[in-house]
Parts: sequence; C-alpha cells; structure tokens
Amino acid sequence: MAAPGSKPLKIFILAGQSNMEGHAMISTFDYIGDDPATAPLLGKMRGPDGRPTLCRGAWISYLTGAGEKNFTLGGPLTAGYGAMNGRDSKQPGEKIGPEFTFGLTMDEALDEPVLLIKTAWGGKSLHTDFRPPGAGPFEFNEAHLENLRKQGRDPGMEMEEKRKATGHYYRMMIDHVRQVLGDLKNACPAYDPSQGHELAGFVWLQGFNDMVDGQVYPKRNQPDRFDLYSVLLEQFIRDVRKDLAAPKLPFVIGVMGVGGLNDKSPDMLSFRRAMAAPASLPEFRGNVAAVQTAPFWSDELGAIDAKRDKIRQMRFFLESRHKDHANADGKMSEDDKKAYLAKFEADLISPAEAALWKRGASNAGYHYLGCAKTFALMGRHFAEAALVMMGRQAPAAGRPQ
Repeated sequence: MAAPGSKPLKIFILAGQSNMEGHAMISTFDYIGDDPATAPLLGKMRGPDGRPTLCRGAWISYLTGAGEKNFTLGGPLTAGYGAMNGRDSKQPGEKIGPEFTFGLTMDEALDEPVLLIKTAWGGKSLHTDFRPPGAGPFEFNEAHLENLRKQGRDPGMEMEEKRKATGHYYRMMIDHVRQVLGDLKNACPAYDPSQGHELAGFVWLQGFNDMVDGQVYPKRNQPDRFDLYSVLLEQFIRDVRKDLAAPKLPFVIGVMGVGGLNDKSPDMLSFRRAMAAPASLPEFRGNVAAVQTAPFWSDELGAIDAKRDKIRQMRFFLESRHKDHANADGKMSEDDKKAYLAKFEADLISPAEAALWKRGASNAGYHYLGCAKTFALMGRHFAEAALVMMGRQAPAAGRPQ
C-alpha cells in the first residue's frame, strides 16, 4: 500500500444480488482458522487484537437496501459491509460478502489507494432487475403468457408492470457509480485529484433468481436452458463498459457455486456453463474472467445442512398431519411435537456436528450457508483474477507484514 495520494486511485465495482450483499456472520470467522490452508487468510482478516482488520489503504461506498428504502454506507474497508437487513444504516453490520477479502487483497497488492463501489440487493434477476439497456425490453414467452391467462391475470397489465421493473437496478447501479465518481473525495479521503483515478475492475456475483425461474427459462434439465442468461450477461458487460466509458474494464464473473462440486444436477451444471460462457468469447478474451465458486463451498457444513433440511421437513410433516408420519391423526399436542422433533434432531445430528455448524455456518444453502470461509475465498480469488487481467501480481497468502 502506498501513501495516500501518491498514485491514481484504483476503483473497483462490485455488483449483484444477495450473495454479493453477503450473508456470512463475522461470528463464523474462527472456522476459517480451522483449515491450515485458509488460516493465513484469517490472519489478514484480523488484527493482533483479534478484531476485524481496518484497511489503511482501501475504502468502500456501498449502496443497498430493500424496495425503495435504499441507503449508502461507506468508510475505510473493514468487516460488516455485507447484508444489512434490519441493521443500522449508519455503521457496518455483522456480515461480510466477498468485498472484505477482495479489498484486503487489493490493498496489499497495489501501491495505489483503493476504492470499492458496491451495489447489491437481495432477490434480483438479470433478466429483469439488472437487465442491461442493450438487451431491449423484457419479452414474455408463450408459456409465460399462457400461465398468466390460466391465473386470470391480464397480460397487458403484467407487461406494463414488467416494463417499469426492467433495468431498474441496473440504472441504480450505474447512477450510484457516477455519483461516487463525481465526488471521490467524499467516498475516499485518500483521493488526490492531481493524481487522478482509474476504473480498474468490475465483479459480478448474481444468478440465483434467474436459475430458479422456470418461466423465463422453461426448458428444465436441458443443456441449453440458460443460453438466454449468457446473452444477457454478455450485453451487461458491454453496456456497463459503455455507460462508464471504460471499454476494456476488467470484468470478473463469480460463477454460481451453491451446493459445491458435488451438485451435478443438470440445471445447476447448465447454469454454471451459461454464467461462465461470456469469458470465452473472442471479444472478451483477456479482459473477462469466470471464477468458479463451487470449490469454496463447505462440504462438511453442507452435509449437516442436508440433515437440518430433514428436520425442517419433519416439522412440516407434523404440522400438516402427513399420513406417513407421527401426527397423521392430528392429535399430538404442541409439547409432544416439540419432544418428537427434539429426539429426531438428536438422533440425526451429533453434538460435534451441531457445534461445527454453529462455528462455521450462519445462513441457508442459497447463501453459501452463511460461511465466512466461503466468502473470504471468493473475495480473494475474485481479486486475484482481476489482478491477472490488470497485469499485477497477487500477494502471498500469509499474514501481511
């Protein structure tokens, strides 16, 4: 890290939906240290006092929120710039996404001061919410229209609502970036106008809402089911570069990895291929990189989550009086149901597994189990991919000096 103002400010944009927000609780940091391979990374994430590192050369401006209730949070980069659901909008919260280790890596690797501009909202699609302008208007396919008719809904009204929603979060993302660029000193006190700034990279982590949308992508279990996503993402990259006047802006795609490498379902594999596809286009060669996130999934926590899912199913069966389960006649008292579930859980999940879950996980599978180790590895590898495209060297994995 150089002295503030000595070289042009390097600016990186991070955008996407809930996993870019980040749902890994800081309380799961200890789990990172359990693995000798990632313990050095934890050493970067914590200071000698055991508290999350406060970067000396990296800052963040983070636009997030719910619905129209958006807010911007910023300051020197540290842990806490993850999902902010219900949190105080004036200070960092209790979660991280990939931004923390991304910024830590850039801070260490670059002589220049670093600014992250992060825009992320949960539950957003590329086909509608982040739809790039060059993709044109959203178009309902025939299966979608037929489903609307079956539900007694007016296709015309639905199209109008879709028109209003299309590209809304793309525009907010671009507007926020432009706003920050227009007042860089406010977002980054280290900024020296005489030294200037450079848009140095863009990271995209999104996809879940598209992957589970059976109407926009109706060809279930087919290899080409998500080809449209590839087309939209290609246009997204072109439009971001055009709108920010950065024609060769290095672009990192964080490829969907929930479920890990063991999830070989046709739709998951199809979606991962579709997400990674733009990086192989001739026009993007050398300036777009696809980083697979499946290797960062925790298999041991995933195995426990599978058992937890069985407990959730049993709870549903007891409440719904399922004919094949203990409360088929609906006569179990609330106390009996609680006792039944407690024994079912105790037989299924050992005390050691329960302790491991508490140490390493803090959310659902679609949020990578809220595992800080997973998000830390994502951020590190996203930064390394961006540095390669910038022609820079990634720092070693050990504790910084």
